[in-house]
Amino acid sequence: MADIRTLHDAVREFIHDGDTVAMEGFTHLIPFAAAHEIIRQGITDLTLIRMTPDVIYDQLIGAGLVRKLVFSWGGNPGVGSLHRFRDAVENGWPRPLELDEHSHAGMANRYVAGASRLPFAVLRGYRGSDLATRTDTVATVTCPFTGEELAAVAAVNPDVTVIHAQQADRHGNVRLWGLVGVQKEAALAADRILVTVEEIVEELEPRPDAVTLPGWAITAVAHVPGGAHPSYAAGYSVRDNDFYRAWDPISRDRDTFRAWIREHVLEQTAEKVAAR
Repeated sequence: MADIRTLHDAVREFIHDGDTVAMEGFTHLIPFAAAHEIIRQGITDLTLIRMTPDVIYDQLIGAGLVRKLVFSWGGNPGVGSLHRFRDAVENGWPRPLELDEHSHAGMANRYVAGASRLPFAVLRGYRGSDLATRTDTVATVTCPFTGEELAAVAAVNPDVTVIHAQQADRHGNVRLWGLVGVQKEAALAADRILVTVEEIVEELEPRPDAVTLPGWAITAVAHVPGGAHPSYAAGYSVRDNDFYRAWDPISRDRDTFRAWIREHVLEQTAEKVAAR
Protein backbone atom coordinates (compact mmCIF):
# COMPACT_ATOMS: atom_id res chain seq x y z
CA MET A 1 0.00 0.00 0.00
CA ALA A 2 1.35 3.42 -0.95
CA ASP A 3 2.23 5.83 1.84
CA ILE A 4 0.25 9.07 1.99
CA ARG A 5 2.76 11.80 2.80
CA THR A 6 3.08 15.54 2.69
CA LEU A 7 4.73 16.73 -0.51
CA HIS A 8 7.72 18.03 1.42
CA ASP A 9 8.33 14.72 3.14
CA ALA A 10 7.75 12.62 0.03
CA VAL A 11 10.22 14.62 -2.04
CA ARG A 12 12.78 14.64 0.75
CA GLU A 13 12.61 10.86 1.22
CA PHE A 14 12.26 9.61 -2.32
CA ILE A 15 14.15 12.06 -4.59
CA HIS A 16 17.90 12.42 -4.09
CA ASP A 17 20.88 14.24 -5.56
CA GLY A 18 22.03 12.52 -8.74
CA ASP A 19 18.73 10.73 -9.39
CA THR A 20 17.21 10.13 -12.80
CA VAL A 21 13.72 11.62 -12.58
CA ALA A 22 10.81 11.46 -15.01
CA MET A 23 8.03 14.02 -14.53
CA GLU A 24 5.31 13.23 -17.04
CA GLY A 25 1.93 14.66 -17.95
CA PHE A 26 0.45 15.45 -21.35
CA THR A 27 -1.05 18.95 -21.73
CA HIS A 28 -2.64 18.58 -18.30
CA LEU A 29 -1.66 16.80 -15.08
CA ILE A 30 1.88 18.21 -15.24
CA PRO A 31 3.37 17.94 -11.72
CA PHE A 32 4.53 21.54 -11.23
CA ALA A 33 4.10 21.54 -7.44
CA ALA A 34 6.45 18.59 -7.08
CA ALA A 35 9.02 20.30 -9.32
CA HIS A 36 8.83 23.42 -7.16
CA GLU A 37 9.42 21.34 -4.05
CA ILE A 38 12.53 19.86 -5.68
CA ILE A 39 13.74 23.42 -6.29
CA ARG A 40 13.02 24.43 -2.68
CA GLN A 41 14.97 21.46 -1.37
CA GLY A 42 17.85 22.11 -3.76
CA ILE A 43 18.02 18.52 -5.04
CA THR A 44 20.68 18.69 -7.71
CA ASP A 45 22.72 16.88 -10.38
CA LEU A 46 19.50 15.43 -11.76
CA THR A 47 19.00 13.63 -15.04
CA LEU A 48 15.51 14.64 -16.15
CA ILE A 49 13.39 12.62 -18.57
CA ARG A 50 10.29 13.96 -20.26
CA MET A 51 8.69 13.61 -23.68
CA THR A 52 7.89 17.32 -23.82
CA PRO A 53 10.06 19.35 -21.47
CA ASP A 54 8.11 22.58 -21.31
CA VAL A 55 7.97 25.24 -18.59
CA ILE A 56 8.30 22.73 -15.74
CA TYR A 57 11.78 21.72 -16.88
CA ASP A 58 12.71 25.26 -17.91
CA GLN A 59 12.32 26.17 -14.24
CA LEU A 60 14.37 23.23 -12.96
CA ILE A 61 17.11 23.85 -15.53
CA GLY A 62 17.21 27.57 -14.73
CA ALA A 63 17.50 26.74 -11.03
CA GLY A 64 20.76 24.94 -11.81
CA LEU A 65 19.62 21.50 -10.66
CA VAL A 66 19.85 19.58 -13.93
CA ARG A 67 22.91 17.80 -15.32
CA LYS A 68 21.30 15.99 -18.26
CA LEU A 69 18.02 16.13 -20.19
CA VAL A 70 16.52 13.12 -22.00
CA PHE A 71 13.66 14.34 -24.17
CA SER A 72 11.85 14.41 -27.50
CA TRP A 73 10.68 18.03 -27.85
CA GLY A 74 11.27 21.23 -25.93
CA GLY A 75 9.31 24.46 -25.98
CA ASN A 76 6.73 26.68 -24.30
CA PRO A 77 3.51 25.28 -25.82
CA GLY A 78 1.82 27.80 -28.07
CA VAL A 79 4.36 30.51 -27.21
CA GLY A 80 7.91 29.71 -28.31
CA SER A 81 11.30 28.78 -26.92
CA LEU A 82 12.31 27.75 -23.43
CA HIS A 83 14.83 30.46 -22.67
CA ARG A 84 16.40 28.89 -19.57
CA PHE A 85 16.84 25.66 -21.54
CA ARG A 86 18.42 27.57 -24.43
CA ASP A 87 20.70 29.54 -22.11
CA ALA A 88 21.99 26.33 -20.57
CA VAL A 89 22.64 24.73 -23.96
CA GLU A 90 24.06 27.80 -25.70
CA ASN A 91 25.93 29.46 -22.83
CA GLY A 92 26.28 26.85 -20.09
CA TRP A 93 24.25 29.03 -17.66
CA PRO A 94 23.73 28.32 -14.85
CA ARG A 95 25.56 25.08 -15.72
CA PRO A 96 26.23 23.05 -18.87
CA LEU A 97 23.41 20.73 -19.91
CA GLU A 98 23.97 17.34 -21.53
CA LEU A 99 21.28 16.33 -24.05
CA ASP A 100 19.89 12.99 -25.21
CA GLU A 101 17.27 13.83 -27.85
CA HIS A 102 14.77 11.42 -29.36
CA SER A 103 11.57 11.33 -31.36
CA HIS A 104 8.23 11.14 -29.54
CA ALA A 105 7.76 7.57 -30.76
CA GLY A 106 11.24 6.67 -29.60
CA MET A 107 10.70 8.07 -26.11
CA ALA A 108 7.29 6.40 -25.76
CA ASN A 109 8.83 3.06 -26.74
CA ARG A 110 11.70 3.57 -24.29
CA TYR A 111 9.16 3.95 -21.48
CA VAL A 112 7.26 0.87 -22.68
CA ALA A 113 10.46 -1.18 -22.64
CA GLY A 114 11.31 0.11 -19.19
CA ALA A 115 7.84 -0.71 -17.86
CA SER A 116 8.08 -4.19 -19.39
CA ARG A 117 11.53 -4.65 -17.81
CA LEU A 118 13.01 -5.31 -21.24
CA PRO A 119 16.41 -3.91 -22.27
CA PHE A 120 15.16 -2.17 -25.42
CA ALA A 121 12.22 -1.61 -27.74
CA VAL A 122 12.03 -1.76 -31.54
CA LEU A 123 10.17 0.51 -33.92
CA ARG A 124 10.16 1.84 -37.45
CA GLY A 125 11.66 5.23 -36.90
CA TYR A 126 14.61 7.62 -36.96
CA ARG A 127 14.99 7.24 -40.73
CA GLY A 128 15.77 10.51 -42.47
CA SER A 129 16.97 12.04 -39.20
CA ASP A 130 20.42 12.44 -37.70
CA LEU A 131 19.12 11.88 -34.14
CA ALA A 132 20.49 8.32 -34.12
CA THR A 133 23.99 9.63 -34.78
CA ARG A 134 23.85 11.92 -31.74
CA THR A 135 23.02 9.39 -29.04
CA ASP A 136 24.23 6.02 -27.84
CA THR A 137 20.67 4.96 -26.92
CA VAL A 138 19.57 4.25 -30.52
CA ALA A 139 20.85 1.35 -32.59
CA THR A 140 19.60 -0.86 -35.43
CA VAL A 141 18.52 -4.48 -35.28
CA THR A 142 17.53 -6.94 -37.97
CA CYS A 143 14.19 -8.67 -37.56
CA PRO A 144 14.87 -12.43 -37.26
CA PHE A 145 11.61 -13.18 -39.06
CA THR A 146 11.52 -10.76 -41.99
CA GLY A 147 15.06 -9.45 -42.27
CA GLU A 148 13.81 -5.86 -41.95
CA GLU A 149 16.16 -3.36 -40.37
CA LEU A 150 14.51 -1.62 -37.42
CA ALA A 151 15.45 1.03 -34.90
CA ALA A 152 16.17 -0.17 -31.37
CA VAL A 153 15.92 2.23 -28.44
CA ALA A 154 17.32 1.56 -24.99
CA ALA A 155 14.81 1.22 -22.16
CA VAL A 156 14.54 3.99 -19.60
CA ASN A 157 14.13 3.06 -15.95
CA PRO A 158 14.02 6.24 -13.86
CA ASP A 159 14.98 6.17 -10.23
CA VAL A 160 11.78 8.15 -9.63
CA THR A 161 8.74 8.99 -11.73
CA VAL A 162 6.54 11.86 -10.57
CA ILE A 163 3.03 12.36 -11.94
CA HIS A 164 -0.06 14.33 -10.99
CA ALA A 165 -3.51 12.72 -10.97
CA GLN A 166 -7.06 13.60 -10.08
CA GLN A 167 -7.75 11.15 -7.27
CA ALA A 168 -6.30 8.63 -4.86
CA ASP A 169 -8.07 6.56 -2.23
CA ARG A 170 -6.93 5.93 1.34
CA HIS A 171 -5.04 2.81 0.20
CA GLY A 172 -2.96 4.77 -2.30
CA ASN A 173 -4.70 3.56 -5.44
CA VAL A 174 -4.56 6.36 -8.02
CA ARG A 175 -6.92 7.32 -10.82
CA LEU A 176 -6.32 9.76 -13.68
CA TRP A 177 -8.36 10.57 -16.74
CA GLY A 178 -8.64 12.95 -19.65
CA LEU A 179 -5.66 13.43 -21.96
CA VAL A 180 -3.35 10.69 -20.72
CA GLY A 181 0.10 10.44 -22.22
CA VAL A 182 2.78 8.03 -20.99
CA GLN A 183 2.18 8.44 -17.26
CA LYS A 184 1.34 4.77 -16.75
CA GLU A 185 4.40 3.54 -18.63
CA ALA A 186 6.71 6.11 -17.04
CA ALA A 187 5.44 5.15 -13.59
CA LEU A 188 5.79 1.40 -14.07
CA ALA A 189 9.29 1.84 -15.51
CA ALA A 190 10.57 3.52 -12.33
CA ASP A 191 12.02 2.20 -9.10
CA ARG A 192 9.97 4.70 -7.07
CA ILE A 193 6.70 6.44 -7.95
CA LEU A 194 5.48 9.68 -6.37
CA VAL A 195 1.97 10.84 -7.24
CA THR A 196 0.46 14.20 -6.30
CA VAL A 197 -3.34 14.29 -6.44
CA GLU A 198 -6.14 16.80 -6.45
CA GLU A 199 -8.30 14.83 -4.05
CA ILE A 200 -8.18 11.87 -1.69
CA VAL A 201 -11.46 9.98 -1.70
CA GLU A 202 -12.82 7.09 0.30
CA GLU A 203 -13.43 4.99 -2.81
CA LEU A 204 -12.53 5.36 -6.49
CA GLU A 205 -15.68 5.40 -8.58
CA PRO A 206 -15.51 3.46 -11.88
CA ARG A 207 -14.83 5.63 -14.95
CA PRO A 208 -14.74 4.23 -18.49
CA ASP A 209 -11.97 6.58 -19.62
CA ALA A 210 -9.69 6.33 -16.58
CA VAL A 211 -6.28 4.84 -15.92
CA THR A 212 -5.89 3.25 -12.49
CA LEU A 213 -2.52 2.67 -10.86
CA PRO A 214 -2.72 0.24 -7.94
CA GLY A 215 -1.44 1.24 -4.55
CA TRP A 216 0.99 -1.68 -4.42
CA ALA A 217 2.87 -0.20 -7.40
CA ILE A 218 3.13 3.32 -5.95
CA THR A 219 5.66 4.48 -3.41
CA ALA A 220 3.95 7.61 -2.07
CA VAL A 221 0.91 9.82 -2.64
CA ALA A 222 0.74 13.49 -1.66
CA HIS A 223 -2.48 15.51 -1.49
CA VAL A 224 -1.72 18.68 -3.47
CA PRO A 225 -4.84 20.43 -4.86
CA GLY A 226 -3.81 22.62 -7.77
CA GLY A 227 -0.53 20.74 -8.04
CA ALA A 228 -0.61 20.89 -11.83
CA HIS A 229 -0.89 24.70 -12.13
CA PRO A 230 -0.31 26.40 -14.58
CA SER A 231 -1.34 23.29 -16.50
CA TYR A 232 -4.65 21.79 -15.44
CA ALA A 233 -6.38 18.71 -14.13
CA ALA A 234 -9.43 17.72 -16.17
CA GLY A 235 -12.54 18.00 -14.04
CA TYR A 236 -10.79 20.14 -11.41
CA SER A 237 -9.13 23.15 -13.01
CA VAL A 238 -8.44 24.97 -16.27
CA ARG A 239 -5.19 25.80 -18.01
CA ASP A 240 -3.65 29.15 -17.07
CA ASN A 241 -2.87 30.37 -20.59
CA ASP A 242 -1.90 33.81 -19.29
CA PHE A 243 0.90 32.27 -17.28
CA TYR A 244 2.39 30.47 -20.27
CA ARG A 245 2.41 33.74 -22.20
CA ALA A 246 3.89 35.61 -19.22
CA TRP A 247 6.63 33.01 -18.83
CA ASP A 248 8.29 34.10 -22.08
CA PRO A 249 9.47 37.53 -20.84
CA ILE A 250 10.09 36.20 -17.32
CA SER A 251 12.43 33.49 -18.57
CA ARG A 252 14.30 35.58 -21.16
CA ASP A 253 16.27 37.52 -18.54
CA ARG A 254 18.40 35.77 -15.93
CA ASP A 255 17.76 38.27 -13.15
CA THR A 256 14.02 38.38 -13.82
CA PHE A 257 13.90 34.61 -13.76
CA ARG A 258 15.82 34.42 -10.46
CA ALA A 259 13.51 37.01 -8.90
CA TRP A 260 10.45 35.03 -10.01
CA ILE A 261 11.84 31.76 -8.62
CA ARG A 262 12.68 33.45 -5.33
CA GLU A 263 9.21 34.99 -4.91
CA HIS A 264 6.98 32.24 -6.30
CA VAL A 265 8.92 29.08 -5.41
CA LEU A 266 11.65 29.52 -2.81
CA GLU A 267 9.60 31.78 -0.53
CA GLN A 268 6.58 29.48 -0.75
CA THR A 269 6.07 26.14 0.99
CA ALA A 270 4.50 22.90 -0.10
CA GLU A 271 1.87 23.36 2.62
CA LYS A 272 0.88 26.76 1.20
CA VAL A 273 0.55 25.21 -2.25
CA ALA A 274 -1.66 22.42 -0.91
CA ALA A 275 -3.84 24.92 0.96
CA ARG A 276 -4.63 27.06 -2.09
